[in-house]
Amino acid sequence: MPIAELTDVQITDFLSRHAERLLGAVQCLSEDGARLLFTRPLMGELLGESTKMQEILDAYGARNNGQWFRFRLLIGALKRFSNIGYILLHVHHVLPSYRLLPIKEDFVEATESAQSFVGGVLLRASNRLLSEADAMNLPIPAAEVNEKSFFDKSPEGRLPGDRPSRQIETVAETVTHLSTAFLNLASECSMVHVARRARPEDYAKYIPSPVSEQSLLDLQFKFHALQAMYDTYIQETETEDMDPDLPVLRGHISVVFHLLETACEFAHYYERHILHSPRDVFDETLVDNDSLLHMLMDYSIKFASLYITQARELCQSMLKRYARIGEILVPVPRYRGFHVRPSTLVAKIVLHYGSEVRMKIDDDFYDATMPMDIFRANEKINAWKRKWLSSKIGQLPVRNGTSTGDLSINTILRRLVLQMAEQGLLVIYEQPLELYDEPIHPDGTLLEQVTSELARLQATGRVDIRTDLNVTFLGDTRVLSDIQLLAECGYGEDSYGNNVSLPAELAYARR
Repeated sequence: MPIAELTDVQITDFLSRHAERLLGAVQCLSEDGARLLFTRPLMGELLGESTKMQEILDAYGARNNGQWFRFRLLIGALKRFSNIGYILLHVHHVLPSYRLLPIKEDFVEATESAQSFVGGVLLRASNRLLSEADAMNLPIPAAEVNEKSFFDKSPEGRLPGDRPSRQIETVAETVTHLSTAFLNLASECSMVHVARRARPEDYAKYIPSPVSEQSLLDLQFKFHALQAMYDTYIQETETEDMDPDLPVLRGHISVVFHLLETACEFAHYYERHILHSPRDVFDETLVDNDSLLHMLMDYSIKFASLYITQARELCQSMLKRYARIGEILVPVPRYRGFHVRPSTLVAKIVLHYGSEVRMKIDDDFYDATMPMDIFRANEKINAWKRKWLSSKIGQLPVRNGTSTGDLSINTILRRLVLQMAEQGLLVIYEQPLELYDEPIHPDGTLLEQVTSELARLQATGRVDIRTDLNVTFLGDTRVLSDIQLLAECGYGEDSYGNNVSLPAELAYARR
């Protein structure tokens, strides 16, 4: 059954009743914007009524109607920017309670500049909406009808915190869990940090990749979830009272969440109404392109990045304070020991937590935050392998004299390599295996020649010696558990050095 088409009289009569409150608020803002801008009652009224009005217009197909489309477009702008305005208003009021760590940039001044930009958009959108409403024969209430209810003078200070605190698990467990969760989430924010370093003339190149509404929404939801976890398990507990860094961390989680909220709204408007809007519909005089990009990149993105960085350092400091020191014994990587990939992954894990971890072989220690220091351990590992290989060769049917009979040293060596590979003592990386023409110790015994030639093949990466060598890592047990997991996954590679996927718990090490 076809859907009936509404007449102009029907839709105008219907929308007149539903648009009255919104047009009343818009009329007040239009006539007295300087005094009314950024009060909770006005921002709340604009947001709530524009949301309701947008839903009604969409339900009746205003998006595809030439007469009502522009009215719908202005309603959308009011909804979008009144939401940003409400978020900025909230940030402005609660900022002192967040206990944010100091940064070089003036966040308060930047927030006020963002409010000024949003306020300008709301004023222009209000004036144009009133003109559209008049053209569509929608009645506009007098400004004084709602004006008094929109003023809001907020008292200074906070209510006394006189409710008893809840009891939960130990402080160390709580801090470790929350700090680890934040560090894992912070590792997903590379897009934010990359965009923060963009030059103003390149801002537009970052949208929609890597900066997009969807990518920002993903981060926003995750920070919101982290804030909810804090409020459920830590807020109003004795643990929160015992560690003053916890409320500081909560403040950083919250401010990043709110900054990402504003970033999503800015990005949505830029992508939907600037990048993908028909040129005959888009009105650049309502929202200036460059100013919008500046707010997105130089306010929302930049300060989110700065406060994520500050909170990451705070979490690493907290983890050090509550660190439980332990040690683990893990195998040496099967493929060429601690070469570039496994050394880098181990260092990334340690740096992720900001803890001090050392690797120990015999009486030698190596700094696990430095890939090159871990890589240096291969000298001792390879010496172990050669010593072990010499003992194995001595058990094989190799004569100790210098005569090889009718067989060349290379023939004997090739047979031994294949025999040892079949026994799992060697792995051959070069197929076919090319041997050297000149022996390294032509005057040595047969055993010495074979041992030297195998050592040369290993040093040049043509073969490797398979042993069950282990090394010890010492440090924070939280970090060691991730190194243990990395070792169980072959340090991110198979026996031939091919890259393999890491479990989700170690995804941060690949970024």
